[in-house]
Amino acid sequence: MTAKGRDTKPHVGIFGRRNVGKSSLINALVGQDIAIVSDVAGTTTDPVKKSIEVHGLGPLIFIDTAGIDDTGDLGELRIKKSMASLKLIDLAILVLSDNRFGDHEARLTEEFRKLDMPYVVIHNKSDVTAVTAELREKVMSLTGREVAEYSALHPEKYNPALLKMIREAMPATALKSHGLIGDLVNPGDIVLLITPIDIEAPEGRLILPQVQVIRDILDNDCTAIVVKEREVDAFLRRTGIRPALAITDSQVFLKADASIPRDIPLTSFSIILARQKGDFAEYLRGTPKIGELKDGDRVLLLESCTHNVSCDDIGRVKIPRWLTNFTGRNLEFDNVAGLDNFPRPIEEYALVIQCGGCMVTHRQLLNRLREPKKHSIPITNYGMAIAWVHGIFNRATEPFTGRKAEATDLL
Repeated sequence: MTAKGRDTKPHVGIFGRRNVGKSSLINALVGQDIAIVSDVAGTTTDPVKKSIEVHGLGPLIFIDTAGIDDTGDLGELRIKKSMASLKLIDLAILVLSDNRFGDHEARLTEEFRKLDMPYVVIHNKSDVTAVTAELREKVMSLTGREVAEYSALHPEKYNPALLKMIREAMPATALKSHGLIGDLVNPGDIVLLITPIDIEAPEGRLILPQVQVIRDILDNDCTAIVVKEREVDAFLRRTGIRPALAITDSQVFLKADASIPRDIPLTSFSIILARQKGDFAEYLRGTPKIGELKDGDRVLLLESCTHNVSCDDIGRVKIPRWLTNFTGRNLEFDNVAGLDNFPRPIEEYALVIQCGGCMVTHRQLLNRLREPKKHSIPITNYGMAIAWVHGIFNRATEPFTGRKAEATDLL
């Protein structure tokens, strides 16, 4: 897996009625027949992802959706799937044709508004039916958007303007991700990475967060030194090297805390990712709520990828065990992998713990946290929760908050 994972590319959703030319639009943008096109309404039945390199924008993932005017019981299910894909995307393209903008489009743009979703409106088949002044006025009054003319049959004429619209509407955070540690180090600094090689480590490679951090270290003209947790003491003693920053796998936080001198900043891969992709301020507020958990409380652990579960899995075994031991409470735990639906109504949870999110986009992760935030349910992050129960939360977050570790961190 490369540092830029497939699903971390910016996602663009294509929405509109059946037979307005959504699939034709994708083909026209990339100059390839990668989406099935037919005159039969409803050819696209389920959202389909297409990973595409778009000139001037770089790699994007387009999601081709079913028509928002589909009918029948199956049609309702298809529409529901199309609407669910809104939580996956960074930008929406609403495709019109034949100067139609009715209830279907109005409901869709209302969903865009609720999700703070940037979007553009295009009128396909404009070479056949020109956009009327009435449509322009209606769309502007209801959405505040201009209608861009388009024809999938003549992409050479319309693509430059459409790509410019997409580029201007796409959130900057989607096209260029925030760096991970650039504000914590200076060129020439040494960064020590503590990476256990245990039963959960993938065969023959590092996990994606470690790869991403190594790349970011190199991008910032620093030196990365990678050691296993049991080698840290000997390495520091033998070499006399004093790294500018130490980053550990959260699972060995206690060992890293004991090995790394107090004047060397220490944090974890998960916490670094939490700042880049998650709601860091919300995590800081939510983590102390661990101490308020009561008997019978239910905790939801959110992973952003699917993986083979080991006998000592971090989300299913270790964190539940650490939380139970720390609180002394009888707690219930649910786990969700990928971007699947929550197994219970979110109101039934006392705490949500989100992983670092290395496999998803910034918007996907924030959309994931929207419901617990809406219901004022505390949210934390894998690394921050682990640091809290081990008594080193202040030290682990100090590189980002400036709050010095206190005596209570030495528990």
